[in-house]
Amino acid sequence: MKQKSTAPVAEEIMELQRRLSEFRSTHKPRTRLPEALWESAVELARKHSLYAVAHPLRMDYMALKKRLAGTSSVAQKLPKTTKPTFVELISPVPAPLEECVIEVESASGGKMRIQWKSNTPPDWSSLLRAWRDSEKR
Repeated sequence: MKQKSTAPVAEEIMELQRRLSEFRSTHKPRTRLPEALWESAVELARKHSLYAVAHPLRMDYMALKKRLAGTSSVAQKLPKTTKPTFVELISPVPAPLEECVIEVESASGGKMRIQWKSNTPPDWSSLLRAWRDSEKR
């Protein structure tokens, strides 16, 4: 029978494994892990890999994956009290629009073709509403 080869476990993962063992030995089974232990595991998973951390630590792979996906370098740098704000990006000069053609076909086979040569687009909602109304007749 062939034995599985095991990769060496990094020292920092072994350190977290010791902290987890200590926690698990002093708490009832199924007790939630403290956030600090989860954060340490996420940092290690970012550095090594999900499996390389979850397996030796006997942590829930999917829970660790969700926590890892929920963090980003930008989110980590923001204080917890900071709320996202709306930022509008405005182009300094609108790009010139020489010509645009749009063709639309309904499920019933009706077709509409719009062609214009202007920097100002047509009022789409009015055009589509008028077309739908004409299709109903």
